[in-house]
Amino acid sequence: MRPHLDSLYRLAYRFTGRAEDAEDLLQSLMLRLLPHTDTLVGLDRPAPWLARALYNLFVDQHRSRQRQPLDLGHTGDDDDGLDALPAPDQNGPEAAVSRLDRCQYLQQAIDRLPLPQRALIAWHDIEGYTLEELATTHDIPIGTLKSRLHRARARLRRLLDGTLAPAERVEG
Repeated sequence: MRPHLDSLYRLAYRFTGRAEDAEDLLQSLMLRLLPHTDTLVGLDRPAPWLARALYNLFVDQHRSRQRQPLDLGHTGDDDDGLDALPAPDQNGPEAAVSRLDRCQYLQQAIDRLPLPQRALIAWHDIEGYTLEELATTHDIPIGTLKSRLHRARARLRRLLDGTLAPAERVEG
Protein backbone atom coordinates (compact mmCIF):
# COMPACT_ATOMS: atom_id res chain seq x y z
CA MET A 1 0.00 0.00 0.00
CA ARG A 2 2.83 2.41 0.82
CA PRO A 3 3.73 3.20 -2.83
CA HIS A 4 0.12 4.21 -3.52
CA LEU A 5 -0.56 6.39 -0.48
CA ASP A 6 0.59 9.69 -2.01
CA SER A 7 -1.52 9.33 -5.15
CA LEU A 8 -4.51 8.13 -3.10
CA TYR A 9 -4.18 11.12 -0.79
CA ARG A 10 -4.07 13.54 -3.74
CA LEU A 11 -7.13 11.85 -5.22
CA ALA A 12 -8.94 11.97 -1.87
CA TYR A 13 -8.10 15.67 -1.61
CA ARG A 14 -9.50 16.33 -5.07
CA PHE A 15 -12.70 14.54 -4.11
CA THR A 16 -13.16 16.24 -0.73
CA GLY A 17 -11.52 19.63 -1.23
CA ARG A 18 -10.06 19.66 2.31
CA ALA A 19 -6.90 18.12 3.74
CA GLU A 20 -8.56 16.90 6.92
CA ASP A 21 -11.40 15.21 5.05
CA ALA A 22 -8.93 13.63 2.62
CA GLU A 23 -6.91 12.21 5.51
CA ASP A 24 -10.07 10.82 7.13
CA LEU A 25 -11.22 9.28 3.84
CA LEU A 26 -7.85 7.66 3.23
CA GLN A 27 -7.71 6.34 6.78
CA SER A 28 -11.20 4.85 6.42
CA LEU A 29 -10.14 3.17 3.19
CA MET A 30 -7.04 1.68 4.78
CA LEU A 31 -9.07 0.33 7.70
CA ARG A 32 -11.58 -1.27 5.34
CA LEU A 33 -8.85 -2.83 3.22
CA LEU A 34 -6.79 -4.20 6.10
CA PRO A 35 -8.64 -7.55 6.22
CA HIS A 36 -8.25 -7.89 2.43
CA THR A 37 -4.47 -7.54 2.09
CA ASP A 38 -4.17 -10.98 0.46
CA THR A 39 -6.48 -9.85 -2.35
CA LEU A 40 -4.48 -6.65 -2.84
CA VAL A 41 -1.18 -8.51 -3.07
CA GLY A 42 -2.63 -10.66 -5.87
CA LEU A 43 -3.56 -7.68 -8.09
CA ASP A 44 -1.29 -6.95 -11.06
CA ARG A 45 -2.09 -3.24 -11.05
CA PRO A 46 -3.63 -2.20 -7.73
CA ALA A 47 -3.66 1.58 -8.38
CA PRO A 48 -6.86 1.72 -10.48
CA TRP A 49 -8.60 -0.72 -8.15
CA LEU A 50 -7.61 1.34 -5.09
CA ALA A 51 -8.74 4.56 -6.80
CA ARG A 52 -12.12 3.03 -7.52
CA ALA A 53 -12.45 1.79 -3.92
CA LEU A 54 -11.57 5.28 -2.66
CA TYR A 55 -14.19 6.84 -4.92
CA ASN A 56 -16.87 4.38 -3.83
CA LEU A 57 -16.12 5.08 -0.17
CA PHE A 58 -16.22 8.84 -0.84
CA VAL A 59 -19.61 8.57 -2.53
CA ASP A 60 -20.97 6.47 0.34
CA GLN A 61 -19.76 8.98 2.92
CA HIS A 62 -21.04 11.92 0.87
CA ARG A 63 -24.50 10.40 0.58
CA SER A 64 -24.52 9.61 4.29
CA ARG A 65 -23.62 13.23 5.11
CA GLN A 66 -26.39 14.54 2.88
CA ARG A 67 -28.93 12.54 4.86
CA GLN A 68 -27.83 14.14 8.13
CA PRO A 69 -29.89 17.18 9.20
CA LEU A 70 -26.79 19.27 9.94
CA ASP A 71 -23.60 19.20 7.90
CA LEU A 72 -20.65 19.73 10.20
CA GLY A 73 -18.10 18.74 7.60
CA HIS A 74 -16.83 22.03 6.15
CA THR A 75 -15.74 24.86 8.41
CA GLY A 76 -14.46 27.18 5.71
CA ASP A 77 -10.77 26.73 6.54
CA ASP A 78 -9.08 26.02 3.23
CA ASP A 79 -5.46 25.93 4.41
CA ASP A 80 -4.56 22.48 3.16
CA GLY A 81 -0.83 22.68 2.57
CA LEU A 82 -1.10 20.93 -0.83
CA ASP A 83 -0.43 23.97 -2.98
CA ALA A 84 2.79 25.09 -1.37
CA LEU A 85 4.38 28.31 -2.45
CA PRO A 86 7.20 27.97 -4.96
CA ALA A 87 10.80 28.38 -3.83
CA PRO A 88 11.83 32.01 -3.18
CA ASP A 89 14.02 32.10 -6.30
CA GLN A 90 11.01 31.52 -8.60
CA ASN A 91 9.85 35.02 -9.57
CA GLY A 92 9.45 36.44 -6.07
CA PRO A 93 6.61 36.59 -3.57
CA GLU A 94 4.10 38.31 -5.84
CA ALA A 95 4.20 35.48 -8.35
CA ALA A 96 3.91 32.94 -5.55
CA VAL A 97 0.78 34.59 -4.17
CA SER A 98 -0.72 34.87 -7.64
CA ARG A 99 -0.06 31.18 -8.28
CA LEU A 100 -1.61 30.19 -4.95
CA ASP A 101 -4.68 32.30 -5.75
CA ARG A 102 -5.05 30.59 -9.13
CA CYS A 103 -4.75 27.15 -7.53
CA GLN A 104 -7.40 28.00 -4.96
CA TYR A 105 -9.67 29.44 -7.67
CA LEU A 106 -9.30 26.27 -9.74
CA GLN A 107 -9.96 24.06 -6.70
CA GLN A 108 -13.13 26.04 -5.93
CA ALA A 109 -14.34 25.43 -9.47
CA ILE A 110 -13.52 21.72 -9.29
CA ASP A 111 -15.38 21.49 -5.97
CA ARG A 112 -18.52 22.86 -7.66
CA LEU A 113 -18.60 20.11 -10.28
CA PRO A 114 -21.03 17.23 -9.72
CA LEU A 115 -19.33 14.28 -8.03
CA PRO A 116 -18.99 12.05 -11.12
CA GLN A 117 -17.49 14.90 -13.16
CA ARG A 118 -15.16 15.90 -10.31
CA ALA A 119 -13.97 12.31 -9.98
CA LEU A 120 -13.36 11.93 -13.71
CA ILE A 121 -11.37 15.18 -13.88
CA ALA A 122 -9.35 14.11 -10.83
CA TRP A 123 -8.63 10.63 -12.18
CA HIS A 124 -7.79 11.57 -15.74
CA ASP A 125 -6.52 15.15 -15.77
CA ILE A 126 -4.94 15.40 -12.33
CA GLU A 127 -3.79 11.89 -11.45
CA GLY A 128 -3.03 10.82 -15.03
CA TYR A 129 -5.08 7.65 -15.38
CA THR A 130 -5.56 6.75 -19.04
CA LEU A 131 -9.00 6.33 -20.57
CA GLU A 132 -8.20 2.65 -21.08
CA GLU A 133 -7.45 2.20 -17.36
CA LEU A 134 -10.63 4.01 -16.38
CA ALA A 135 -12.70 2.01 -18.87
CA THR A 136 -11.36 -1.25 -17.46
CA THR A 137 -11.72 -0.22 -13.83
CA HIS A 138 -15.24 1.20 -14.15
CA ASP A 139 -16.51 -1.13 -16.89
CA ILE A 140 -17.53 1.82 -19.07
CA PRO A 141 -16.86 2.07 -22.83
CA ILE A 142 -14.06 4.44 -23.80
CA GLY A 143 -16.41 6.46 -26.03
CA THR A 144 -18.70 7.08 -23.07
CA LEU A 145 -15.75 8.14 -20.93
CA LYS A 146 -14.58 10.53 -23.64
CA SER A 147 -17.98 12.21 -23.85
CA ARG A 148 -18.24 12.44 -20.04
CA LEU A 149 -14.74 13.91 -19.82
CA HIS A 150 -15.63 16.44 -22.53
CA ARG A 151 -18.78 17.50 -20.65
CA ALA A 152 -16.86 17.74 -17.35
CA ARG A 153 -14.15 19.89 -18.90
CA ALA A 154 -16.75 22.09 -20.62
CA ARG A 155 -18.59 22.64 -17.34
CA LEU A 156 -15.33 23.41 -15.55
CA ARG A 157 -14.44 25.88 -18.30
CA ARG A 158 -17.83 27.60 -17.90
CA LEU A 159 -17.37 27.74 -14.13
CA LEU A 160 -13.99 29.37 -14.58
CA ASP A 161 -14.93 31.89 -17.25
CA GLY A 162 -18.16 32.96 -15.57
CA THR A 163 -20.62 32.00 -18.33
CA LEU A 164 -22.86 30.14 -15.89
CA ALA A 165 -25.71 31.71 -13.96
CA PRO A 166 -24.52 34.02 -11.14
CA ALA A 167 -25.44 31.49 -8.42
CA GLU A 168 -23.18 28.85 -10.05
CA ARG A 169 -20.12 31.01 -10.75
CA VAL A 170 -16.89 30.79 -8.85
CA GLU A 171 -15.73 34.18 -7.62
CA GLY A 172 -12.00 34.69 -7.74
